Amino acid sequence: MDYKDTLLLPTTEFAMRGNLINNEPKRYASWDEKKVYEKMKANRKDAKSFTLHDGPPYANGNTHIGHALNKILKDIIIKHNYFNGKSVRFTPGWDCHGLPIEQQVEKKVGGKQKKELLGAAKVRELCRAHASEFVNIQREEFKKLGIIADWENPYVTMDYKFEANIYRTLCNVAKKGLLIERSKPVFWSWAERTALAEAEVEYEDKEDYSIFIAFELSDDAKAKLSIDSKAALVIWTTTPWTIPANTGISLNPDEEYVLTTTGYIVAKKLLESLKEQGILGGDIAKTFHAKEFENLLALNPLNGRTSRIVLGEHVLVENGTGCVHTAPGHGEDDYRIGLVYDLEVVMPVDETGCYDNTLVRDGLIPNAEEFVGRHIFKSNEDIIALMGESVIHVSKFKHSYPHCWRSHTPLIFRATKQWFISVDGTPSGEDKTLRQIALDEVEKTLFYPQSGKNRLRSMVENRPDWCISRQRDWGVPIAFFRVKATGEVLLDEKVLNFTAMVFEMHGSDAWYSMPTEQLLYPGAGYSADELEKVTDILDVWFDSGSTWYSVLKSRNYDAGEYQADLYVEGSDQHRGWFQSSMFLSAAIEHKAPYKGVLTHGFTVDEKGEKMSKSKGNVVAPEKVLKEYGSEILRLWVASSDYQGDLKISQGILRQTAENYRKLRNTFRIMLANINDLKAITPYEEMGELDKWILSEAKEVFDAVHKSFSGYNFVNGMNLLNNFIVNELSGIYIDITKDSLYCDGKNDAKRNASQSAMAIIAKSLLGLIAPILTYTADEIVENAPAIIKGDKEDIFDFVYESIEDVKSEFNVDYMFAARESFYEKVDALKKEKIIKNTLELVLYTESKTALKMDKTEAEDWFVVSGVIEGETSEELGTFSVDGDTFIIAKATKAKCPRCWKYQSENEESTCPRCSKVLNA
Repeated sequence: MDYKDTLLLPTTEFAMRGNLINNEPKRYASWDEKKVYEKMKANRKDAKSFTLHDGPPYANGNTHIGHALNKILKDIIIKHNYFNGKSVRFTPGWDCHGLPIEQQVEKKVGGKQKKELLGAAKVRELCRAHASEFVNIQREEFKKLGIIADWENPYVTMDYKFEANIYRTLCNVAKKGLLIERSKPVFWSWAERTALAEAEVEYEDKEDYSIFIAFELSDDAKAKLSIDSKAALVIWTTTPWTIPANTGISLNPDEEYVLTTTGYIVAKKLLESLKEQGILGGDIAKTFHAKEFENLLALNPLNGRTSRIVLGEHVLVENGTGCVHTAPGHGEDDYRIGLVYDLEVVMPVDETGCYDNTLVRDGLIPNAEEFVGRHIFKSNEDIIALMGESVIHVSKFKHSYPHCWRSHTPLIFRATKQWFISVDGTPSGEDKTLRQIALDEVEKTLFYPQSGKNRLRSMVENRPDWCISRQRDWGVPIAFFRVKATGEVLLDEKVLNFTAMVFEMHGSDAWYSMPTEQLLYPGAGYSADELEKVTDILDVWFDSGSTWYSVLKSRNYDAGEYQADLYVEGSDQHRGWFQSSMFLSAAIEHKAPYKGVLTHGFTVDEKGEKMSKSKGNVVAPEKVLKEYGSEILRLWVASSDYQGDLKISQGILRQTAENYRKLRNTFRIMLANINDLKAITPYEEMGELDKWILSEAKEVFDAVHKSFSGYNFVNGMNLLNNFIVNELSGIYIDITKDSLYCDGKNDAKRNASQSAMAIIAKSLLGLIAPILTYTADEIVENAPAIIKGDKEDIFDFVYESIEDVKSEFNVDYMFAARESFYEKVDALKKEKIIKNTLELVLYTESKTALKMDKTEAEDWFVVSGVIEGETSEELGTFSVDGDTFIIAKATKAKCPRCWKYQSENEESTCPRCSKVLNA
């Protein structure tokens, strides 16, 4: 007889191979058709809410692996909260304004000059079309990653209503008294002809001059200091091109300064260092306190103009000379000290980084006409030469220097009239400054990882006033009217509201395409010809920083609640989006826009190197999808430690795919084993091995769930993988095969093991659903009724923890016994004494082993008997806690059905199998 047909072999429609590449797109398309996002909302209608506010990617190119990491991580977090029973919202967004898009349009039309001929309105039209194209491209690419979101109603910063709300945010900042316009030095990109904010500045190495210049004291100054010989303050600078704009020399108010016998004045603490470097010689002729120099004059050796000596806390005596060249038009510290002493702000540099006619008008350089129109960086050598012997020492050195984040050209500090948010101003109705409100809110915010708190706090503590104006075409205009006669800006609430209403109907393009008559509130009190438009646009960080207002508070989107529970972005956003969002929310609402902030690292290759096309180490999401499928990419995200940089390569993806295969096949065998289970066996009726695996599963799953809830996915996945490979798959599923295949269909022992697997599978399903949603949904589709019930798909499930199970199974003892047994078995197999452990029986007096159900003890060791007593036919022995186990060959015959050596002869079945067959 062929007994195979009598076995209850596992059966399931859930395929061993996922065929993800072909099957994922079909299932994702069906989710779209079934409107799964709307279903998720309906399923949790009255549940506690969870809002993750999406930081907008830039609509200017295809998605890269960093985008995939970011969006998948957000999707996993949202789904974890969903499968935890919460009502979730995920409104994806795009940043659509700004320089990169304008640069792309510039290239398309043939350069800056041709772009300028088109006019602002046409340029904006082309920019809008470019951004719109990539919003659609990126949306489809994100969908392919299995990300479920409100894709039909995303927020797009160039939408008319959105632009109106960005503008309203600006107006609210103005109402709080924090918006100021002033001429102040800012980071200026001469290559892009616009101001930049701190977040748009990158630091790269640059070679510069190191130059020491003598500024002779005026005769009046020498007389007041009782000096009757040569006496010159020595300044040190790395920017000779700023010497024409010098109007002051700053000294440290608490230091002593010395006049040397060679006629030079420097900080006393620095004299020896300067002598050692060969820059100065001589001895101390006279000592002064810094305050003796205050408001005296020195002479600029380049142009003979006077330079006022001032005292400033910013002057350090760690290097240089202790005498700091001060040009208020070219530096933040210079500007601040200039305000204190009313120093003239000289600005002879135009928007392209070239000297302008101010040089000629104010006599700032000899032969000034030769320098007009020349780039400042190409003028250093000639300026040094013109100062002649006043230049004491010249050398070159490399140092870290601010560069434009887009053009990668060196920046300059340039005083221009700009709009700022006053970080140290006090919002009306508050008694704290904006900076202090933001710092207090940082302390209240949860950070993942915790180190993010220090990073954001440091950024908030040290940032200067936020320059929010840009001199470009593509952005939301700072749409204010200025009175021509007085220069006053109209901030009348009705005028501002009318402009916002126009933007909501026609978009901010109206500022460029419509005449002032149509844009001006009829009751403004001014005629159109009395006013002029402000033409600056807003910094793109203002756009993204105000998304909490436009998305969470405007009611234009069903996007969740303000404050958001979580913001999730790369670690570079401490200086970008996290900070800009914080300042705007703190300014208007006096609190942070988020309760928690999660940051992740960047994607690198397996050597930890940055990805670049030239290195050939770029891993594109599209390529991963074609080769492995999105589930593997999602599992890679969950299995990587995002707190640092995340490595990805072919080798890493192959290992991830192998881990996926193990997880999938574990589910497959569990589904197959429970295919005919009709009811769950109560815990108290289960065997000790079933209780043991449920107890283990509960402990592990609870720990995994706790890790996932703290967004520590890598720790949770490690715990889960270890449990699946070792206890669940490696032991339990293996040792229950005999009962599942060979016992009767309704045998209590078999049903108990099936029940344990069903409970584990159902709980595990809810645990992995946020990460492997496609696979979880496929499992539900193929799951028996005992798991699926009346549920339609995975989105009808909620994670269910396993109930507490009391097991008397002595884990430590029995694991030690099993390990010792298999050490002996390995030797017996090598010596070819046995081929299979079922050929063996164990003899022992162990009360721990013998108190177990007889068949469970056999299952644990996978032998044909665990017998009380001793035998002389031993093949080996081992001991556990003083108990001896004797390994012996089974004396009975091999059952042709179950292969246990428990039959009277090889032709007949064992008692258990005979009973099943006769039934």
